[in-house]
Amino acid sequence: MASHVHSDGSSPSLPESTSIPERWTPRLVFSLASIVLLLEMLAVSYMMISTALPAISVHYQTTQGAWLLTSFLLLGAVASPLLGKLADMYGKRKVLLFAVAGAAVGSFISAIAPSYAVLILGRSLTGLLVPCLFLSYSLIRDVFPPKTVALAVSIATSGMGLIAIPAPFLTGWLIDNHGFRSIFWFFVIGLVLLGGMIFASTAESAVRLRSSLDLIGAVLLGSGIAGILIGVSFGPTWGWKNGSTLAYLIGGVALLAAWVASARAIREPLIDLRYFGKRSVMLTAVGAGFCYGASGVFTILLPMMVMTPAVLGLGYGFGVTAEGFAIFQAPLGGMVVVGGLIVGFLVGRNIRPRLLMIIGMILMAVGFTLTATIHDNKPLLIIFAGIFGVGMGMGYASIPNLLIEAVPPQLQATTASMVAVFQSIFPAVLPVIAFTVLNSHIAMAMEGAVFYTDEGMRIAFLIGAAAAVLGAIAAVFLPRNIVQIGAEDGAAQETSLLPAH
Repeated sequence: MASHVHSDGSSPSLPESTSIPERWTPRLVFSLASIVLLLEMLAVSYMMISTALPAISVHYQTTQGAWLLTSFLLLGAVASPLLGKLADMYGKRKVLLFAVAGAAVGSFISAIAPSYAVLILGRSLTGLLVPCLFLSYSLIRDVFPPKTVALAVSIATSGMGLIAIPAPFLTGWLIDNHGFRSIFWFFVIGLVLLGGMIFASTAESAVRLRSSLDLIGAVLLGSGIAGILIGVSFGPTWGWKNGSTLAYLIGGVALLAAWVASARAIREPLIDLRYFGKRSVMLTAVGAGFCYGASGVFTILLPMMVMTPAVLGLGYGFGVTAEGFAIFQAPLGGMVVVGGLIVGFLVGRNIRPRLLMIIGMILMAVGFTLTATIHDNKPLLIIFAGIFGVGMGMGYASIPNLLIEAVPPQLQATTASMVAVFQSIFPAVLPVIAFTVLNSHIAMAMEGAVFYTDEGMRIAFLIGAAAAVLGAIAAVFLPRNIVQIGAEDGAAQETSLLPAH
């Protein structure tokens, strides 16, 4: 672990109350289980909402179903750097619990939403779950025994199978028997319980970074990202040459340019762009973006494919119900767990996460390509989903281990928040690109539901394969031996250790 100094150059002694245990304790096991379940809530959120999307679209009579995912990711992208800075300044546990509470409120709003606009508002607030990912593994790094960190992080980011396997069956049962609103009530109850578990079991990090908040940067970054996503999302509907589309796209780019200028000008920006001059950080961020983006595409397309009625004769589709979809989703979820455990096991034996990231992204590309080629056979499609799941789990678990190699503890949450922006923007944009292609390959529309041609579905899956390949290329160009950057490379240099609360 990196050293810490006061502003006067003296080395503080670590208070006894903040000492990290040398081995697993019952409280640490309970803490890890609580964090795993929280992050599994984030993971199954994509799957549950994607499965409920047809019912939600019909209920609210909307063709903008993609915004259920885009709004979630948009707020996550904007909130991540802000909460990352707050976490390094005031404590990762405090900020994590705040994010969980905010996500619970958002789920409650979604559960009672009288209109689609209100539903999107609630879903946006639930996007506070996104920064929980890096806040969790940054907190693990600070308060778990050093020898257990790699395995604990891998388990936390890929899950232990406690939810990943039964979740599809639960999702189907909830939707088929209690309607789509039951999904949101599930999140309300689950997040409240898990917030209490983390509060009771997990210690606060003692690492602090003395800095200040860049609220102007947060507004510019958030507005710029929002403008571009709105333009990309509604471009196919409004027309790419429409004045509104161009206004949002150009305005978004202009705001992002203003944010870059602001970040270079002020002393302590929301995101220190100098970190992106570090190849290990920049390429990890890009690889993470493609990994999560490809996962988002597969998660959305798979239920659309298998729930399409076979009688339509489109060359795909088995007409399964939401509950029947579980036979495809459960193997995928189980293999995600396997992929994560593989990374945790091998990193603990000094295998570099860079290699594991490459392998994971290649497996995702293979899963995409096979599914694009053959998707009229149930057993084969389940196998392909399993292959994709192994790669997805390896990719997810490699990302935090790459950051742990590259970044010291006092900058962990701040730097991880930069990566989280990529992890949010890519899966917000790539599905929109896939849907743009699909909407140019519409086969038929029935009772408010749109069905796509086999060619359109094949191209959409190949778009995901291309994203996975680009993620693998980014990982290939990562340094073979990553050298940890020092805190002195950042804008804020003063750190101290404070007693845990």
